[in-house]
Amino acid sequence: MRTTLAKLRAPGLYRAGLGFAIGIAFATAITWVVRSSTGHATFHHYLSGDAILTVSLIASPIFFLVGLGGFDYWLYWAAGRPTRPEDHSSHGAHSWKDYFRINTDHKVIGIQYTVTAFFFLLVGGLLAMLMRAQLAQPGAQFVDANTYNGLFSVHASLLIFLFVIPVFAGLANYVLPLMIGAPDMAFPRLNALSYWLLPLAGLMMLSSFLAPGGAFADGWTAYTPLSIDAPIGQDFFSIGVQLAGASSIMTALNFLVTIITMRAPGMSFFRMPLLVWANFATSLLVVIATPFIAASQFFVLLDHALGFNFFNAGKGGDVLMYQHVFWFYSHPAVYIMMLPGFGIISEVIAVKARKPIFGYRMMAFSLLAIVALGFTVWAHHMFTSGMASWIRIPMAITTAIIAVPTGIKIFSWLATLWRGILHLDTPMLFALGFLTTFTLGGISGVMLAMVPFDIHVSASYFIVAHIHYVLFGGSLMTIFAGVYYWFPKMTGRTFDERLGKWHFWTTFVFFNLTFAPMHILGLEGMPRRVATYASKFADLNLFISIASFALGLSTLIFVYNIVTSWRGGPRAAANPWRGLTLEWQVSSPPPIFNFDRVPTVVGGPYEYGVPGAVHGIFAPAPVPATVGGGAPVTTGGGVHAPSE
Repeated sequence: MRTTLAKLRAPGLYRAGLGFAIGIAFATAITWVVRSSTGHATFHHYLSGDAILTVSLIASPIFFLVGLGGFDYWLYWAAGRPTRPEDHSSHGAHSWKDYFRINTDHKVIGIQYTVTAFFFLLVGGLLAMLMRAQLAQPGAQFVDANTYNGLFSVHASLLIFLFVIPVFAGLANYVLPLMIGAPDMAFPRLNALSYWLLPLAGLMMLSSFLAPGGAFADGWTAYTPLSIDAPIGQDFFSIGVQLAGASSIMTALNFLVTIITMRAPGMSFFRMPLLVWANFATSLLVVIATPFIAASQFFVLLDHALGFNFFNAGKGGDVLMYQHVFWFYSHPAVYIMMLPGFGIISEVIAVKARKPIFGYRMMAFSLLAIVALGFTVWAHHMFTSGMASWIRIPMAITTAIIAVPTGIKIFSWLATLWRGILHLDTPMLFALGFLTTFTLGGISGVMLAMVPFDIHVSASYFIVAHIHYVLFGGSLMTIFAGVYYWFPKMTGRTFDERLGKWHFWTTFVFFNLTFAPMHILGLEGMPRRVATYASKFADLNLFISIASFALGLSTLIFVYNIVTSWRGGPRAAANPWRGLTLEWQVSSPPPIFNFDRVPTVVGGPYEYGVPGAVHGIFAPAPVPATVGGGAPVTTGGGVHAPSE
């Protein structure tokens, strides 16, 4: 008996898995009791297997978190028992097992986020390889049409909700408190909870393949009325998105409070690094927009499982209203997936060009401008949906206008590079690759703002090319740049620069060979979301499939480099890039609470080449000293000679 109780009290995934199973059993039992206790035909109809599954999917994550220990603090407090202190385990220093349990250290959580997100990148990429194998030739090669629909639906959902958005949150979770001189995030327990919702959401989406009828197969948009008539695999998507959305909102609120209330002395808003500005703007978008996708999926869930008929046109529902609600979130979501990358690129370019960011304040204002304008363009996704035609013109205008603040950033980055002392190492190469591919994606985005052109290429492969140039060529390039840039800080190790450059060039070349030809396919009329196609598109599709396999293999170079370097790479210096932001002024990896003494900021973050510039000091310190393992306390922006 004591052994059993000890196991139940033991923290970790064992207890969490047991809680998950108990949750499913509990939900099934409750639903069966309710169904059995009434003879009403309506209850018997709606409390069917679909309803039982829905309740189980909602209950099981709650029991999982209870089993994992996610609510122990509150339960101990409510019972009048001494609460456990927050767990700051020096970021895996004791054991790799630190990453598989509840931990409130923002550095541990940042790595948990990042590694988990890359796991889902690999899974989503594998699904993409299966899709391209199917499309290498016309006709049914490997899967039927419905399975193919499930592949691209889960692929898109994983990479949007479980990779791009979370990996930015992971990188920011690690470096943002360091950048502003804070010891941790404002709400450490909420931070841990927001992470543990993510693997649950991802596993829920992947589990939809096991559902009767197969995975959800109506795309990541889950358009009605398709989604409300779909098999029960649709429930996995709807609830998985709810979990991922709740995680995003928790993280965004945490970032906002941390940035506003926990900046170091002297760290005014216009002394914050642009990565902090980018996450501030992104968090505003998340808090305002994410409840809308939560609402859309709640409505679909109620329609699908309980017959509420919000979107059933035959019973007074409004099908188009779903698209309005969904895109009111999902176009701002494009900037949720881009703005953190803009911040990463600003950090990398300033350090690698040894120059201040050109137009720093205008860059910050343009981030906020995107937040405002992002909510004015949603209906450009609906030019062919059957909505009122008059709304096309204002949406086309606002879509064109939103390119202006993005253009400000492009020109500011180019001006920063102009006559800079460029260090073309791996992070910088990915930054330059981003400038190229994202600009191309932005140009096709402006083209799609024009109503006649949008109507011509709507639902074609031109749209597939555009979104991948924006999200792969844009977001993923910045993610790789950020991972390589902060890898020494996060792990205390240095990566293999030669493999890093191989990774960049193979990714850049095969990305363009994969997605550039899709513009041609779209202009020639090949529809997207099809498992087969006309024979006239066969040669180009075979070329794309071969290039995509090479692109997938390029990611293995990254995985090998990161894993081997993390395990046994050379020890990293505290400031290998000679950066001026605060995270580079402490050891690699940082101390448990980031700073041995409270930093005081006396200058801007990008003062390279400014004579006599001083960036930050650690008070009280009458003479220059070292902090957290040997990093210099003061940094002089003017010490870098032009010949560097």
